[in-house]
Amino acid sequence: MIYLETARLRLRDWVETDLEPFRQLNADEEVMTYFPKTLSKDETDTFYRSILSEFQECGFGLYAVEVKENQEFIGFIGFHRATWESDFTPCIEIGWRLKKEAWGKGYATEGAEACLHYGFKELGFRDVYSWTAEINKPSSHVMNKIGMQFITMFNHPKVELDSPLCRHVLFHISQKGRS
Repeated sequence: MIYLETARLRLRDWVETDLEPFRQLNADEEVMTYFPKTLSKDETDTFYRSILSEFQECGFGLYAVEVKENQEFIGFIGFHRATWESDFTPCIEIGWRLKKEAWGKGYATEGAEACLHYGFKELGFRDVYSWTAEINKPSSHVMNKIGMQFITMFNHPKVELDSPLCRHVLFHISQKGRS
């Protein structure tokens, strides 16, 4: 099923043929620069199953993204229920991960804007959050571009305190804040 289409992208259900390029995406050290580590084949397969499970449970999730022009799988953009313990969870998170060949083309912004519209208009979300390591300027830039507002900084509880990835920035947007 195709959930969203933009001028250049389709955000759709995952298919089995996405799994191998998804494994490659998560094993790419450059793509995973702002994560504690790359993911093994088994870790990616577990992540894949959890994405499918979230769609079954919630009717939304991290959508597989393909370029309309050539039907190439380039990663994911979408929503996730964040339930780890924090003062802003549980919440709906918007996130993205694209292969490096897709960077710098505006795909993350284009897809995330479409997701926010869909989330507020069709899924009835009131609030959406996003966060990333403070040093991840490209993702923070996307958050700004899609209209999210910086809220605070925090130490991510799933990242070691001495890691340069521990300190995170938190962004938020509400349905009321959208036109």
